[in-house]
Amino acid sequence: MPVDLKNSVHELIEQRRQDVVELTRDLIKIPTVNPPGENYAPCAEFIGDRLRKSGFDVEYIRAEGVPGDSDKYPRMNVVARRQGSAPGPCVHFNGHIDVVETGAGWTVDPFAAEVRQGKVFGRGACDMKGGIAAAIIAVEALIEAVPDLPGVLEISGTADEESGGFGGVAYLAERGWFSKPRVDHVIIPEPLNVDRVCIGHRGVWWAEIETHGRIAHGSMPFFGDCAVRHMSALLRLFETELYPALASRVTEMPVVPDGARTSTMNINSIHGGQEEGNDGLPSPCVPDSCRTIIDRRFLIEEDLSEVKSEVRALLDRLSTERDGFRYTMRDLFEVIPSMTDKNAPVVQATAAAIKSVIGREATIVCSPGTYDQKHIDRIGKLKDCIAYGPGIVDLAHQPDEYVEIDDLVTSAKVMASAAYSLLTSDQ
Repeated sequence: MPVDLKNSVHELIEQRRQDVVELTRDLIKIPTVNPPGENYAPCAEFIGDRLRKSGFDVEYIRAEGVPGDSDKYPRMNVVARRQGSAPGPCVHFNGHIDVVETGAGWTVDPFAAEVRQGKVFGRGACDMKGGIAAAIIAVEALIEAVPDLPGVLEISGTADEESGGFGGVAYLAERGWFSKPRVDHVIIPEPLNVDRVCIGHRGVWWAEIETHGRIAHGSMPFFGDCAVRHMSALLRLFETELYPALASRVTEMPVVPDGARTSTMNINSIHGGQEEGNDGLPSPCVPDSCRTIIDRRFLIEEDLSEVKSEVRALLDRLSTERDGFRYTMRDLFEVIPSMTDKNAPVVQATAAAIKSVIGREATIVCSPGTYDQKHIDRIGKLKDCIAYGPGIVDLAHQPDEYVEIDDLVTSAKVMASAAYSLLTSDQ
């Protein structure tokens, strides 16, 4: 971007400092908690109304029939598109409008969007309503500074990212909204620090494992078969064999933090025997079922089928070595790792914008968890996609979540500069 134009765009964004704060606050004040998926339609309409005033054509797309969609909780998405003065590529900013539950431990009202000490507090402040607000301010300033901008600018607010994205980006990608020739470059303003370009993420496999036993009277457990004890045998193999094996695998992906550069597995939940409740009163029974959910995060160097086989091999081994051991395993969710080439246009344009705005080289990273790039890559077949936005990823899903106002402004400048470069360059 020419220096005089860059200065003009950045000055317009500085003038909108209070605007980006108020826009972030307005979005936070719409409690789009998922599950169940509250207030998606009002939030999508708020974004659409704002962008329509800036000359965008706006469409609302409900993901009918996906899990969770209902008339009470419609999976509503908004896509706003502005055609430029001449043909050119399309740069798309995508942000998810849903937020996770608030949880305990807050010292401020999670949906009051309180401003203090240069920060906006609230659920979704950094993940990722601040990012949506910064992207909107970025494109509005760019359009004002360069009214004859070529190409196409798009902004979307999509549903359900926190529960897999199936009612949002996945639904749209299946229908061509995130594929060429409609879209060329995608920036997702997830909170990964303003000096980082995130080019991808590890893979994930969620599965439920159930061990089976036989019910009997608790005073005579020898007549039964305890499913919880069978599960404990599996957990012991996880501890002594699987976890050490995972810790020894290190990826070439630039995943942050450093601990996520190895394969990991989390025991998400475990339950066996009598259902909880009943005022804590037990029944004298041997449990005939025990279930656990595993959350396995794997590397781009690993194959999903081998990841699954590794766990199944331990289960099959117990079936032969342990009397009465029986199990079932059910897949719940899986995502293949995704990584954009470091030399891709959107990576280079955003990295150059960071250097220009902040004055230091961008850090290229990958995310330990997944985000909607997975659907743009695997379903939309669009590789030129990154995450870049304001906020500190460590604060996501935490009590007293916040985004710094300076980061909102800085990231808006970076996104405006990157978009200009992509729209005006011959890529």
